[in-house]
Amino acid sequence: MTTEKYSGIIALELNVASTFIRNTIKLLEEGATVPFISRYRKEMTGSMDEVMVMRIRDRLHQLKELDKRREAIIKSLTEQDKLSDELSKSIEEAATMAELEDIYLPYKPKRKTRASIAKEKGLEPLARIILSQKFNDIEVQARKFISAEHGVNFVEEAIDGACDIIAEIVNEHAYARKRIRSLFQREGVLCAKVVKGKEKEGANYRNYFDFKEPLLKAPSHRVLAIFRGEAESFLKVGCEVDDNKSMEILNKIFIHAANTSADLVTQSVRDCCKRLLYPSMDTEMRQWVKERADKDAIQVFVENLRQLLLSPPLGQKNVLAIDPGFRSGCKIVCLDKQGKLLHNETIYPHPPQLEVKEAIHKIKSLANAYKIEAIAIGNGTAGRETERLIHSIPFEKDLIAIMVNESGASVYSASAVARKEFPEYDVTVRGAVSIGRRLMDPLSELVKIDPKSIGVGQYQHDINQHELQQSLEDTVVSCVNSVGVEVNTASEQLLTCVSGLGPALAKNIIEYRNKNGPFASRTELKKVTRFGDKAFEQAAGFLRIRDAKNPLDKCSVHPESYHVVKKMAKKTNCSITELIENKEFREKIKPEDFIDETIGLPTILDIMQELAKPGRDPRRKFEMFEFDKNTHTINDLSKGMKLTGIVTNITNFGVFVDIGVHQDGLVHVSELADRFVRDPNEVVKINQKVNIEVLDVDLERKRIQLTMKGQNTK
Repeated sequence: MTTEKYSGIIALELNVASTFIRNTIKLLEEGATVPFISRYRKEMTGSMDEVMVMRIRDRLHQLKELDKRREAIIKSLTEQDKLSDELSKSIEEAATMAELEDIYLPYKPKRKTRASIAKEKGLEPLARIILSQKFNDIEVQARKFISAEHGVNFVEEAIDGACDIIAEIVNEHAYARKRIRSLFQREGVLCAKVVKGKEKEGANYRNYFDFKEPLLKAPSHRVLAIFRGEAESFLKVGCEVDDNKSMEILNKIFIHAANTSADLVTQSVRDCCKRLLYPSMDTEMRQWVKERADKDAIQVFVENLRQLLLSPPLGQKNVLAIDPGFRSGCKIVCLDKQGKLLHNETIYPHPPQLEVKEAIHKIKSLANAYKIEAIAIGNGTAGRETERLIHSIPFEKDLIAIMVNESGASVYSASAVARKEFPEYDVTVRGAVSIGRRLMDPLSELVKIDPKSIGVGQYQHDINQHELQQSLEDTVVSCVNSVGVEVNTASEQLLTCVSGLGPALAKNIIEYRNKNGPFASRTELKKVTRFGDKAFEQAAGFLRIRDAKNPLDKCSVHPESYHVVKKMAKKTNCSITELIENKEFREKIKPEDFIDETIGLPTILDIMQELAKPGRDPRRKFEMFEFDKNTHTINDLSKGMKLTGIVTNITNFGVFVDIGVHQDGLVHVSELADRFVRDPNEVVKINQKVNIEVLDVDLERKRIQLTMKGQNTK
């Protein structure tokens, strides 16, 4: 299939002009990245956003995979000498993988079946005779096929063998399969039952011990929970459909008489359903409903990850970070404004040591010595106790103390990245550094951790890992490029996520920077080993140089558009710096005056917007938050208590909220608002402050049920 045909199909599906689809495909195949295409090639794409560009990329991949399978099937049929013009036309017109496989099914090499054994006995002509439904006394016809040589000794054997062949014909009938597949998709039911004898052991799945739900309505989290229960051998799972409706559909296709032959065909159709078609459809429907559930779960994960990565940064401050602990003590690190580790040690203010005075003295000394402006406290074990200790210390100047979500910090601290960064320090020091840096700039620190370890997913280990990984990588790259990266301070991991770079170029940039000092301009990037014109085109607009002489190197205006800004400055009789700093100069500019054959109005408007707020961080402003001072453990909670918390995870079935007791509470989707809520993201975002009320506390299972009804979200 040609690019022209691909673009035509995708254009129809997405209702977008084929010219824009064709241009986008061309850019993708030339190696352009999604962030670059959506940000700097708006004229070519009709100003498509990243989501649309990714949809085109993914659909293009699907169509190419479909064509690969089409070619393989044509090759197989050619080798079998069975490729007729009609069959070739059907294969070329097949629009989905299911249609393609249905067409190929009768010709697909098979293991031995009841039908193939019957064919070996020479019973296929009898099957065709019965299927024609022209004869009422079929036994007369069947006697012609009795043959000791072929192992057919009785009339009944001949008829049974012929019916086996008919059952396979029905199963391999492309139109019949399409109709039954459609019935399953419209009216199929997902069923689950407990495995006998596993009632006690599989108690976590008791909601599904005798469960039925329409496939179309089954939400992602229930589908994934049911399949997990099956994988753990606690549940038996299947997809069912009304047998009468399927028989009615198939009889209309295959029955066209009222005689003994027709009765045998009906019997064969029923046998086909039970033995061949239903099991085949069960497999397909399980895959179909699982793919839908995976897609929904991945979308939940992606949205949560995006919100987490784009959490408000505290900014460049001298930070004292604490990784709390009881017996092993609290690991303290002091970081400068760039996140560089200056000092580390351990204090023991909690049981069993209870060296409170020593801990307070040490923290005060470090705060003074390193001019600390903020304190980051991990929210894990002993987090609230450490927070209480910090608030009791009379510092010489006002300091902010923030609880930081430390999910994934332990994964980072034991990673190769952390070992390379801090080879002489143990995991506790690395973990504390990660907590401190997360407060300063969540995005820069979280890119060092596998997104699956950050703790914002839903059944993440049960979904398609390849698709999950692709979506998460897309999200990380999207977030990094939307914020922009300061090339002179960025880590290798952060640079790796920049459009057009990757691990090798990121490493080369770091090596160049270490050898030659900070980059003075974007053009200097071309001196980096293997940093060619293509890489520069893709990456330059997303890289920032804070201290560059050219003010445009500090913002998202792409170097390829610098000449436009120079024209703007010349036309308004000012310098580029004055154009950026003085609104009056910018107001004199008429965007249409700068349109030419390569740059259109969308790009001109983007440039104008960037000049008004050069290098602006798109993330929200950082806000302070403190948990209730009287609530520290789950034992402190009681029904009806009203608290403030932080949203830590959003799923389709509800929202998890940290209320400062080491165990997140759940606000079920039905408790999110005084109105019906279809999508929790309509109501809350990750890291949002919310007011909640405690509905129930299960101390034994450590479960907290919360409600936001009647509460004003902060």
